[in-house]
Amino acid sequence: MTSDQPLSPCPDADFSASVLLVDDDRDMLSMLERLIRKKFRCEVKTAPSAEAAWQIIADWRPDMVLTDVKMPGMDGLALLAKIKEAYPVIAVIMMTGHGTVESAIAALKNGAYDFIQKPFDNEHLLHTLRRCLERLCLLENNRRLQSRLAEQEACPGFIGTSPAIKEVSGLISRLADTDVTVLIRGESGTGKELAARALHGLSGRHSRPMVTVNCPALPEQILESELFGYARGAFSGATHDKKGLFLEANTSTILLDEIGDLPIALQTKLLRVLQEKEIMPLGQTKTIRVDVRVLASTNQDLEEKIRHGLFREDLFYRLNVVTITMPPLRNRQEDIPPLAQHFLATFGEEYDRPSLVFAPDALPALVKRSWKGNVRELQNVVKRAVLLADDTPISARSLTEPGVEIPSPQGLPENLHGLPYNLAKQRLVEDFSAAYLAEALQQNSGNVTAAAQASGMNRQAFQKLLHRFGLAAKAFR
Repeated sequence: MTSDQPLSPCPDADFSASVLLVDDDRDMLSMLERLIRKKFRCEVKTAPSAEAAWQIIADWRPDMVLTDVKMPGMDGLALLAKIKEAYPVIAVIMMTGHGTVESAIAALKNGAYDFIQKPFDNEHLLHTLRRCLERLCLLENNRRLQSRLAEQEACPGFIGTSPAIKEVSGLISRLADTDVTVLIRGESGTGKELAARALHGLSGRHSRPMVTVNCPALPEQILESELFGYARGAFSGATHDKKGLFLEANTSTILLDEIGDLPIALQTKLLRVLQEKEIMPLGQTKTIRVDVRVLASTNQDLEEKIRHGLFREDLFYRLNVVTITMPPLRNRQEDIPPLAQHFLATFGEEYDRPSLVFAPDALPALVKRSWKGNVRELQNVVKRAVLLADDTPISARSLTEPGVEIPSPQGLPENLHGLPYNLAKQRLVEDFSAAYLAEALQQNSGNVTAAAQASGMNRQAFQKLLHRFGLAAKAFR
């Protein structure tokens, strides 16, 4: 490859940007078209007026419009207003003369991506176009991720396609519409309550709210009255009857969160509920029948607690009819990008930052990171980045806690020394792509369909890349 060949503004081979140039000066249009075709691999069309441009936009829907402000008939500002009203995702860059800078600034407030003042320097123009095209590529990649997320949710709230999360989702789907007691185990932050909510949401009890009890949060005496209720006069201050949480959850589901911290005395009473399906409020002598499905969660080693006399063995076997173990994030690294993208979309909407996207270095940095707090930690990191972000893409550094150093990058390969940044970046991406494709074919004995699936691509896109890098599948069979 030579430095005269056009560069892709996006490392994604499946993304091809489209650009519409609008100016009443035909010489300017010709110059811009030649320059952009020479420097970027993207589709380019031209229009000599805003009216002609509007017809092209309606039929073609380009990714970006580069338009002059001052033109006969409809001017560039009016064109911008029509574009933003009908097609708000199209990026618009304004070209202005000396006398129209104020109008261009107004255009920025009305949704233009940027403006360039005539007469402009070609390098400045190319830099502005490159930034815009790279942003469009990021937006397209994020849109595809969101689309895949919508297709992947086998259970409500579950995101990811790793074997570990697929196994959990399948187990939840099979158990949801039963009344079997389920013990949900896993490290802190892995989504145990989310699994409980999925079990309840897919069950026949979903029309009534699930009741969640945080076992470590209350002292033993208060927790007992909260769980089972009490009669008036049961103790000092009991001036009226109180319905307990088990009765509140009648015909629904109750989640006993962190069941390992339940005091021994309450474990005995809970065992009776599981065996007899009835409760006895404090101060009463008659039992009350309840129809409650019991789910329990813990991040503790219950078997170890049993050996130390801190957890009843008979209660353990009553709870442990079926166990769901939530996988730690380190065992489902392929789910980190879609999870991060989901949190970005969620918090972007919550905090009115819907245009935020991840920079190219962000997701790889998240995948490499050690997540001791699992999904909850990832969620908090993305939330913090959204709250502190400006309008630029969220970079790997933005996702790092203050005071934490980002590892220094490894030295450049020798064949990249002395090259311009864009060409060095292009060659590095191409070297990686060729090596990745070859490895995928090697691992799948030259089977293109299997290699494409393993790479997370469709077969057509994979074959297109093979052709581009001169790789023949038969060489790996």
